[in-house]
Amino acid sequence: MNMIFFKMSVALLLLTTTITNAQQEVLGSWKTIDDNTGKPRSIVEIYQKGNKIYGKVKQVLEESERGKLCVECKGNDYNKPIEGMVIIKGLEKDGNEYENGTILDPENGKVYKCKIWVDEDNPEILNVRGYIAFLYRTQNWIKI
Repeated sequence: MNMIFFKMSVALLLLTTTITNAQQEVLGSWKTIDDNTGKPRSIVEIYQKGNKIYGKVKQVLEESERGKLCVECKGNDYNKPIEGMVIIKGLEKDGNEYENGTILDPENGKVYKCKIWVDEDNPEILNVRGYIAFLYRTQNWIKI
């Protein structure tokens, strides 16, 4: 009886550690890259609140863009500074991915469904996908 309890405890500990490590892989600071220029654009902090994942623009890297407001945004985000704005909201864990949340593009104010996952071949890359129906765009963010 004690051996069965011991094995179950070890299995539960390993499972909890694996889930926690997978979750921690997406958490932290990531450098976003401009699709058009290929230059670093901002630093986004991915964090957990409750059971969900969020992402906030921690820093806009281009000095001339720092005070920019989200004039195209709707609702509570309208005319708010992009720096400090929560752009990823409500992602939930599904295997090795986080999905069922949204991402805001502060350039055009549009909100898309979102999915993120750490690249299998390079854990320093976060794949960030925004999509509507079957149309999508994936960016690669770099771990800081």
